Amino acid sequence: MSPALDIVSIGMATAVGLDANSACAAMRAHLDGFQETRFVGPRGGWLIGAPVPLPRNWVGEKRMAHLAAAAICEAFEALPDARGQTALILCLAEEDRHGRPAPDGARLLQRIAEIVECPPHGRSRIVNHGRPSGHVALEQARRILASGEASYVMIAGVDSYLTAESVAHYLADKRLLTPDNPNGFIPGEAAAAVLCTRSPRSQSRGFGLSGLGLTREQAFIYNKEDLPLRGDGMTSAYRAALQESGMGMNGVGYRIADLIGEQYWFKQSALASLRLLRGRHDFQDIWSPGESLGNVGAAAVPMMIGMAFMAARKGYAAGNPVLIEASNDSGACGAAILAART
Repeated sequence: MSPALDIVSIGMATAVGLDANSACAAMRAHLDGFQETRFVGPRGGWLIGAPVPLPRNWVGEKRMAHLAAAAICEAFEALPDARGQTALILCLAEEDRHGRPAPDGARLLQRIAEIVECPPHGRSRIVNHGRPSGHVALEQARRILASGEASYVMIAGVDSYLTAESVAHYLADKRLLTPDNPNGFIPGEAAAAVLCTRSPRSQSRGFGLSGLGLTREQAFIYNKEDLPLRGDGMTSAYRAALQESGMGMNGVGYRIADLIGEQYWFKQSALASLRLLRGRHDFQDIWSPGESLGNVGAAAVPMMIGMAFMAARKGYAAGNPVLIEASNDSGACGAAILAART
């Protein structure tokens, strides 16, 4: 059995709030950060996006560093003793994605460490898989904690689709939501961080990971072979996470998914659930940060874990446990089961 992992604190910097409490409250109330941006849309109007309202107009790598540092510092506030004994796993955009805001991950990691005023731990690393990066980071965090290489692991994700090259690329591919294209996503940006530690055996309360699945979908969005979507990849990820947790799909309380707006992702999530759901079950709600933040890329999984953590702590979760899913344009799929112990 894989070692247990607990989430002990979170941090966020988003278009609807610059800390976790305000961001989660806004998302719970279905508020959004959508507004006109400085980018021109297909008809000459301003493109709608979800920028983070930072106090200074930083751009590029500097902007990403300050976003990530803000989320990490907030997560450390709840457990200041964790500073100096925490390995950082930084979740970033795919290496081949057009217009990614911080191409040099190692330099970004160093810049974040300088702002946080905490030197990088020897086991710190970078995961470049876009939205499902957080699921890969969870697996790496379990290994680090199990081996005793670090007492804590900070999983931080930061990303932005609000760059000139990114907007131009996705507009040309007709991937952005515009008056001419209802099947598109709203470009956003965000940072989120979750501080993890190994679950104490004697502790009866907590919020932790109980199952994880990592797979790949062959019929990924706009695949060149035009393979039909059957949801095989996400179904396999669901199945692996459920098997490790020792439950069936009917035991899941609710789901949080990276539904960014395009129909493909809704179909994939629905197919995975329908193929595994058997027997009697309660209503399973599905949440998504995309409703408030648009597409926030590699920040998605830490953001969704933070949403679930806050909901469990404040008592408004739609059930227990929660299944968190994410996938990217090249077919990488991840699913995680997190449960609150009461």
